[in-house]
Amino acid sequence: MTTATTAPTDDSSTGGLHWTPRLWGTLIVLCAAMFLDALDVSMVGVALPSIGSELHLSTSTLQWVVSGYVLGYGGLLLLGGRAADLLGRRRVFLVALAVFAAASLLGGLVDDGGLLIAARFLKGVAAAFTAPAGLSIITTTFAEGPARNRALSIYTTCGASGFSLGLVLSGLLTSVGWRWTFLMPVPVALLALAFAVRLLPRPTEERAKGGYDVLGAITGTAAVLLLVFTVTEAQGAGWASLRTLGSLAVVAALIAAFLVVESRTAHPLVRLGIFRNGSVARANLIAFVIFGSYAGFQFIVTLYLQRLLGWSALEMALGLLPAGALVALSATRMGAIVDRFGTGRLLPIGVLALVLGYAVFLRLDEHSSYPALVLPSMVLLGIGFALAFPSVNIAATAGVADEEQGLASGLVNTAFQVGSAIVLAVATAVITAGSGGGESASAQLDGYRPALVLVTAVALVGFVVAAVGAVLDRRKKATPVPVPDYDYASVDLADRRGEMLTKR
Repeated sequence: MTTATTAPTDDSSTGGLHWTPRLWGTLIVLCAAMFLDALDVSMVGVALPSIGSELHLSTSTLQWVVSGYVLGYGGLLLLGGRAADLLGRRRVFLVALAVFAAASLLGGLVDDGGLLIAARFLKGVAAAFTAPAGLSIITTTFAEGPARNRALSIYTTCGASGFSLGLVLSGLLTSVGWRWTFLMPVPVALLALAFAVRLLPRPTEERAKGGYDVLGAITGTAAVLLLVFTVTEAQGAGWASLRTLGSLAVVAALIAAFLVVESRTAHPLVRLGIFRNGSVARANLIAFVIFGSYAGFQFIVTLYLQRLLGWSALEMALGLLPAGALVALSATRMGAIVDRFGTGRLLPIGVLALVLGYAVFLRLDEHSSYPALVLPSMVLLGIGFALAFPSVNIAATAGVADEEQGLASGLVNTAFQVGSAIVLAVATAVITAGSGGGESASAQLDGYRPALVLVTAVALVGFVVAAVGAVLDRRKKATPVPVPDYDYASVDLADRRGEMLTKR
């Protein structure tokens, strides 16, 4: 189904940057949903010890308070993106945002660990629909070029700011009560929902375009869900265990079945031809590695600062704040920077800054100081994400038709979440193997250092992909467009004039 929308009237459709208050309101509503998604991811981590203590949850059960959200979010993003294209982006966004608010309220009121995990899963499912719907509303409302670059820069910056602010808020709210980390997003989500009903572009025409790829939805969603579940559980079950290897084999079979279905069905859930767009393919791979590497890095840093150096949760949050502050402060300028230099140039620089930020932390020891270790790393990460995060989202949706913007948005968000789950699981396994379960400072460092090497290597892969993409883009622009060479010597002047008029 293709949905034509009535965008607020201004010159955005032609790439202009003079936006009406209504258009600004639309963008703010979408940014609020992205802000809440990112806020939720970072806030719950600090509250986990308090949740486990009050609800009497074991460590293995407690991890599912985080993993349940990731499972719902990462597993259903593809379906959410395609649903936005087929059912209408506005409709999907409004329903999913309402479910997000309800799940947040449920999570703050329950007294049972199982219900809390169920609420987190439901919240992740809701986010899996709001994220691609919101991103595709932006990419179909703002014309590709300066207007879209500016809008996406603000949008992605709100996500990064929400993540950073969530770290600080979680420290403050958890000191009052862990339930507030779940209840605080409720009024914000309801307020955003009220404004979204009034401001989001309404569909003016809906027409069916093909059918529904039910088999593709089943095999694709099952493959992603089982993959996220397997890598999350592999730490406890063992990476070489029969259970883990069997699950991975089933994942491979589901992926193969999904590819066969998508290549043969008339109306696929994921049109495989979208990956012929080099920008889209590279952007998804880069999204996978930069978000995955950061998830692993943050986990390592959290353990190092709190367990080894004895920082409180609030001290740690404030210590990591400079990275988020740099991203937030760059919001108003990133659109212009992308317009001037292009994503092909900015992506390698941004990812390289992330690689250097992780590499700096390899100097950690038992007595590392904040100015010497943490601050330089945070500054480099702030610069890296300020450049790379908007560029990845722009590149992942560039050159994609409006009717597939939901698909493109779902793909890049899936890359973010699946990368986060996989790299975090592997980093956790490396930490456990390196430390040997020891609690001494030296044993902990023996676990953190190889995990940091892993994270840095993963980010380095992203830099190589981005650098190759920059070279390919430069060659493409430098290649002259062939002009037909006509031999006019054999025709008289009248024939030449007639041929020229015909070709015009």
